Amino acid sequence: MRSSSARAWQELLALLCSVWLWVGAAQRTGPTPTAQSQGPKLKFRLAGYPRKHNEGRIEVFYNEEWGTICDDDFTLANAHVLCRHLGFVAATGWAHSAKYGKGVGRVWLDNVNCGGSEKSIADCKSRGWGNSDCSHEEDAGVICKDERIPGYVDSNVIEAEQNQVEELRLRPVVSAARKRLPVTEGVVEVRYKEGWAQICDEGWNPKNSRVVCGMMGFPAEKKANRNFYKRLKRAAKIKSRSPGPGARPVSKARPKHKHREDFGVPKRLYLERQQLSYRLHSVACTGNEVHISMCPFEFYKGNATAACKGGMPAVVSCMPGPLFATGSSPKKQQQRQQQQGQQRVRLKGGAKAGEGRVEVLKNSEWGTVCDDRWNLLTASVVCRELGFGSAKEALTGARMGQGMGPIHMNEVQCTGSEKSLWSCPYKNITAEDCKHSEDAGVRCNIPYMGYETTIRLSGGRSRFEGRVEVALGTGSSGGPTWGLICGDGWGTLEAMVACRQLGLGFANHGLQETWYWDASNVTEMVLSGVRCAGHEMALSHCQHHGNSLNCKRTGTRFAAGVICSETASDLLLHAPLVQETAYIEDRPLHMLYCAAEENCLSSTARNANWPYGHRRLLRFSSQIHNNGRADFRPKAGRHSWVWHECHRHYHSMDIFTHYDLLTPNGTKVAEGHKASFCLEDTECQEDVAKRYECANFGEQGITVGCWDLYRHDIDCQWIDITDVRPGNYILQVVINPNYEVAESDFTNNAMKCNCKYDGHRIWVHNCHIGDAFSEEANKRFEQYPGQLNNQIV
Repeated sequence: MRSSSARAWQELLALLCSVWLWVGAAQRTGPTPTAQSQGPKLKFRLAGYPRKHNEGRIEVFYNEEWGTICDDDFTLANAHVLCRHLGFVAATGWAHSAKYGKGVGRVWLDNVNCGGSEKSIADCKSRGWGNSDCSHEEDAGVICKDERIPGYVDSNVIEAEQNQVEELRLRPVVSAARKRLPVTEGVVEVRYKEGWAQICDEGWNPKNSRVVCGMMGFPAEKKANRNFYKRLKRAAKIKSRSPGPGARPVSKARPKHKHREDFGVPKRLYLERQQLSYRLHSVACTGNEVHISMCPFEFYKGNATAACKGGMPAVVSCMPGPLFATGSSPKKQQQRQQQQGQQRVRLKGGAKAGEGRVEVLKNSEWGTVCDDRWNLLTASVVCRELGFGSAKEALTGARMGQGMGPIHMNEVQCTGSEKSLWSCPYKNITAEDCKHSEDAGVRCNIPYMGYETTIRLSGGRSRFEGRVEVALGTGSSGGPTWGLICGDGWGTLEAMVACRQLGLGFANHGLQETWYWDASNVTEMVLSGVRCAGHEMALSHCQHHGNSLNCKRTGTRFAAGVICSETASDLLLHAPLVQETAYIEDRPLHMLYCAAEENCLSSTARNANWPYGHRRLLRFSSQIHNNGRADFRPKAGRHSWVWHECHRHYHSMDIFTHYDLLTPNGTKVAEGHKASFCLEDTECQEDVAKRYECANFGEQGITVGCWDLYRHDIDCQWIDITDVRPGNYILQVVINPNYEVAESDFTNNAMKCNCKYDGHRIWVHNCHIGDAFSEEANKRFEQYPGQLNNQIV
């Protein structure tokens, strides 16, 4: 009995074990949701507009279908994982609400929650593949750090979807035009798979051309000679025909029939022997679109080579803006603008041409535009008005730095067809509407000029620094010959142009010695005497010695170098305060010993009867704001600061500000005070904390959003006008006059005021930042002296 019951228990245990093993085996053979290797193969790409190589709408290829990711609960950690899929080391940001346009197909993932260290997006928590309640208005985008993972092989470059157009070009067909930049006329082609395809011109109109020209960086289109391209097309067909088997070869001794055979097409034409492949037709733009993908159009299906039987490839001809016109220079452009009248819209704070904070002129005063309802259509009006193409980005939130002064416009609503921003409907600003933290900006499409191909950096520790090398001619290998630039006279302005040409933002430093960088592959010195004004787009636009090298120190260690930065400071003087606080003081000499030690007095003070007598001083307060996107820091480190015992503080810059009194024609009558100040944050905006303080050998500088105040009653805050006769003058204040520290904009570093001095009192009026006054303004000032400031103390 006991043995039978034991046998029954053994049979029951065996049955239970077999069931457990079967269930366990069934569970192990099921799909593992987080194991990418056992699931469908994932691919990733960036899409949308305005897409860049390191930012765009994130799309994932799952289950043989491309789809998007919803922005619900999206975080920077998610972006880190996705950017690593794309071959970048990390993410710097992400975008919501379909910033790069709405995708198509499935929304594959929703409520994604990554920790940031996952190897695959499939390892992150989510609602599961294809389980989403989102629309494509919630498509997420990522902004990846522009640094590749070492050893990364770019296997995620996937051609655009069948119903998307993201890249476009103009292909010139005249051989001379192929070498000349910018390309202003040619066949319109769209990127398709690994090549390019054409657009059928049936129904093509000037509005379509306007959109294409805007994408290419041109403000307007012009009529192309369609008959010329028709003849070219026929000639290309004849030239591309190959004789059949047994055909009689064409005799070479019949030159008189050449023109007849070529249908009047001259020799200079570049006839590319390729079979046309049409991709689009029936394009119907309104002319205001910023990208052709926003226009209605249709794709060809099936055999594209047999399409467009009644037409030919679409051809577009564009009108370049003044900055890019053939034979144009910044000086010529400025003269052209003066002939057309004063410009009422400008860009400030951008590193490259065609980008910056939008500023407008109203009632003779420059101000900014609030970003409420700011969009690509309105931004495109600004871009075209300034001679660029359509807008690539409409920037909000003071992305190009905060302006000063009034905010002139709010809720600007352009349709895209206006000639000027002032032609668009807008609202005036009230005190509570906007702050400068909402200043609008733009990035415009500009023509491709190829400037970056003639310059490079070598020896630096990152791509943002190194010795500057320029391409000169062609070497024996067929490539360009590279050489170094002499460091003599090389400074911040030259470095600004080099960084702009390289597309690396602003100059942090312009270096005359580069001995501390790697010199294993150094080239010879080939260029000297480079002198730039700072606004040029390429070093070739600056003055230099040409082919004759004239360098005092030709060793590699004395080659010119740069350190570039994506952001820069921007100092600006608060002009009204100077006007409000200016007055004259007769100060006894016995109180000026420290000032004399620091060269704050006129040279004639040396011959005075010390300590008797006095000096007449024009005193005023100055408030210097940092409106840039990086802190203003002195070039010299603390180890080289100079201690001044008399005033008992350190000077971090030998020359920070010049104060001068000039005649109306610009002649200096009072020696400029070369001020060397202690830099610190006196006050800041509400949401900005002070970072710099001079006391106790503290760090010196001016934080973004802060200002340094020098009161009228401190030493050296004056101009010595003891020897100045009564008359009309210009008070000039220049910050950072020697460009020792890089800024995003040096044009706003000078302030000029009209002054009337009668020998006892002084009137200061019409203080403005930047441009000098015209003779007409000085005449008006003579008739109306303006504000009477404090009398002699």
